Amino acid sequence: MQRDMLRTAKELVKRGHSVEIFTISWDGDLPPAEIKVHVLPQKGLFNYQRYQRFIDAAFNQINANSFDYIFGYNRMAGLDAYFAADPCFIDRAYTQRHFLYRLLPRFKWFAACEKVVFSKDSLTEILAVSLSEKPHFQHWYGTQDVRFHYIPPRLAPELFTLPSKQESHRYLRETFAFAQNDVVFILVGSGFQMKGLDRAIQALAALPAHLREHAKLVAVGQDNPKPFELMAKKLGLKDKVFISKGRADYAQLIKGADVYVHPAYRENTGLVILDAMACGAPVLLTASCGYAHHVAQADAGIVHEMPFDQARFNQQFLEMWQTDKKAQWSVNGINHAKKLLAENDGSAEATILINLANEKVSSDQKASLIA
Repeated sequence: MQRDMLRTAKELVKRGHSVEIFTISWDGDLPPAEIKVHVLPQKGLFNYQRYQRFIDAAFNQINANSFDYIFGYNRMAGLDAYFAADPCFIDRAYTQRHFLYRLLPRFKWFAACEKVVFSKDSLTEILAVSLSEKPHFQHWYGTQDVRFHYIPPRLAPELFTLPSKQESHRYLRETFAFAQNDVVFILVGSGFQMKGLDRAIQALAALPAHLREHAKLVAVGQDNPKPFELMAKKLGLKDKVFISKGRADYAQLIKGADVYVHPAYRENTGLVILDAMACGAPVLLTASCGYAHHVAQADAGIVHEMPFDQARFNQQFLEMWQTDKKAQWSVNGINHAKKLLAENDGSAEATILINLANEKVSSDQKASLIA
């Protein structure tokens, strides 16, 4: 999402527009000087308190200036448009959480932020990277169809110019000190619990002993690794499961793996799934991922249909190892990813925003004339 934001900002500037970014923190290099960044750090006992103070501070500055359009990547009041990258919060709260969770101030705050964006009375436009969550938003809020604007997936061209499969195969195994003949499953993404790392660990444990001896599972992302390391240890997989923080070379690691696995409990989109296809990695994932239909359409792996069944997933995990379809799945995935690249060169969000901003300006001018 952060990469999407910066790419869109640069594209808008490229087309002659002025862009200012308001954020609670900034890691990494700042964008070009023509993009002004306002970093507004906040303190609070709980995260939602910090977020509210940031929103208040940001809109104090926004309201003091004459911005044509306000585009947000987090749910809050006052947005002209919102980038919908996250699942429906209230739906998960009612279907996946205990009722006591819904009594917490945190729930009430996040629910209110979501409602102010998606309510049928809201004027906020919604840029959706996937339409899989649309029915959930409409069920809870009655959000009108016309407010959803679909963004085709955006793939980085660099994914198609990585080192060869053979070189990446060697690079991955040397990076983690694996044997060259080890079979490697890889999962990438922050939030290991939601991404289903526990399911992948259980599937690894279920492999026949003679195969498990040569199997490795690598997880790359920002999350607390301890619960999963303890789980691996209890299952006798301490030397089979490797968890790493986020890495800039994640795409080459995926390309060097034998299988990309993504058994998410729920995933609004899952851009890394498309990254894996672009890298030529056969994919095993759950149908609860928003981008699972791309794997099915391309015939680039196995989609585990819901409801999730661990025993069935274990069998599919084994099948990913033993099947002779992996080479064809790899080719199919690359070809499908190239088609997606052609559909969105990175400018789709900017085009939608410019059109929406022009409509708003035109509407405001008409209202002024009528008044």
